[in-house]
Amino acid sequence: MRNISLFVEDTVHGDFLMALVHRVANTYNIEINIKVSNVRGGHEKVITELGEYRQDFQHNDEDLPDLIIVGTDSNGKGFLQREKEIHQAISSLTDRVISMIPKPHIERWLLLDSEAFKKVFGGSCSVPNRKCDRYRYKRLLLQAIQDAGVVPLLGGIEYMADFVNAMNLQHIEQNDRSFLRFFRALQQRFENWQQTEG
Repeated sequence: MRNISLFVEDTVHGDFLMALVHRVANTYNIEINIKVSNVRGGHEKVITELGEYRQDFQHNDEDLPDLIIVGTDSNGKGFLQREKEIHQAISSLTDRVISMIPKPHIERWLLLDSEAFKKVFGGSCSVPNRKCDRYRYKRLLLQAIQDAGVVPLLGGIEYMADFVNAMNLQHIEQNDRSFLRFFRALQQRFENWQQTEG
């Protein structure tokens, strides 16, 4: 059993990661236990809580998870800057960390696979160009769901597991470098675990 902790800036990141990590774990036939820390307050709050989390384990590393995934949007800041902030906050635990940093926002990832969108919502969506507008992708995603005739009671996140399981991950890798970077790192971690357990 591998223990995984998620530090995310909102529910969308958390639900997306929960579904994706379970999907990858099933692919590699590895049992996992996930603990989600849904940090409200955006990126800065995630960084603050990561620092506190690291301090909690400073004198007790027996309960350290096997993997810590930090999910926060780039918001136009770029992967390198965001990852540097994450690594500074978590410092001595960086070997256990994978950063999920969608560029510019995770909702754009959810609009990259029109086939998966159609399977889950029954309608179509279009891939938006990149613009760093905080609410643009949320609006586009919500509008696409509503245009498909679905009333999203929770903004669409109630369909996240079905949607992630329907996604063509290779297609998304080819169309978004930020997803490619994260997904390859996640696969590598599971491959390493599979080899050590095999």
